Amino acid sequence: MHGNLQLKNFEVKLVDTPQVQRLRRIKQLGFTYLVYPGANHTRFEHSMGAMFLASKLADHLDLDDDEKEIVRISAILHDVGHGPFSHVSEAVLDYSHEIFTSKVIKESQIADILSESFDPREIIDVINGKGPLGQIISGELDVDRMDYLLRDSHYTGVAYGVIDVERLIYNMKLKKNLVLDIKGVQAAESTLVARYFMYPSVYQHHTTRIVNSMFRRCLRKLFENGDVVQDKIYEYDDTDIISISRAKEGFIKEIMIRLDNRDLFKNVFCLKLDEIDYPEEIFKISREDIKKYEHEISEDLDIPADYVIIDVPEYPSFDEMRTLVSVDEDIVKLSEISSIVGALNAARFNHADLCIYLPENYAGRASTFSFEEYLNLGQK
Repeated sequence: MHGNLQLKNFEVKLVDTPQVQRLRRIKQLGFTYLVYPGANHTRFEHSMGAMFLASKLADHLDLDDDEKEIVRISAILHDVGHGPFSHVSEAVLDYSHEIFTSKVIKESQIADILSESFDPREIIDVINGKGPLGQIISGELDVDRMDYLLRDSHYTGVAYGVIDVERLIYNMKLKKNLVLDIKGVQAAESTLVARYFMYPSVYQHHTTRIVNSMFRRCLRKLFENGDVVQDKIYEYDDTDIISISRAKEGFIKEIMIRLDNRDLFKNVFCLKLDEIDYPEEIFKISREDIKKYEHEISEDLDIPADYVIIDVPEYPSFDEMRTLVSVDEDIVKLSEISSIVGALNAARFNHADLCIYLPENYAGRASTFSFEEYLNLGQK
């Protein structure tokens, strides 16, 4: 996708570790291939792409050799803590993939390899966005985001993710912070617009959300049964979880067979968040409350509780709005000089909705059930 990627011998040693090679077996977009058949790209491909863009940006910023190597290595390693099916599993975990990434680096042979030339803690800090170099890897407008938008758009065939990476990179400056020159504002706006439209088209596509919700219910059951150790999730790949689930009996096996055959739950209720008074309140609903609602709905509809899924969407947060822009001698946020950013911020709940899913054989029971009144969700 980016052309020929050159790796140094030291980088090859890191890439050849089991921890990085595992990323070849982790799909970047989880189960999105059930919606877009081409979406089979992996975290490994993305990590290599992020490394390429980090190197390109480092060259433009005229970093010294050590700094350039640090950002390249950080890009290679930034996703080693991802669990199976990437962000799909992360919603079930007690910790973020960034925390697991730090753990993997510190507790594996990666730390030994890094110690030959660098302090592993420095690499971890950069991966976590600390310092000016950290903003290249994990900032408001970083190489991670540039690569995944391009890559996800390419493999799904959705044109919204096309952004002007060249213009972004060549208008970056490194002062106390990584800032964008005023000439790159249109490219930044287009990146924000791209991600805004990729949400309903790809990341929060209605079918993808159903599939992801089913898998998360399956994964929670695996954790509860002790079949998969949550604190070691970074040791499993996609195939591991699929194989373990297929070997089980009962609900876990049924869900995995449903996913295998695209026999999906049905959406029986959908509440658009831009139609209620306080949409932000929806995102404050705890897992415990959701579980309680699911259990009560299952009793009223006489459906086993495991088959009732309340799906709260991801909070539509767009970090690019906080991108720092250099205007003459001043540094301002992109949101302060862009009318497009203001419009998207006001419309951020347009594509968000709360949904309830049931298997098709139970869906008819929900036709006369008042979910809105039950969940006490006030509309405008």
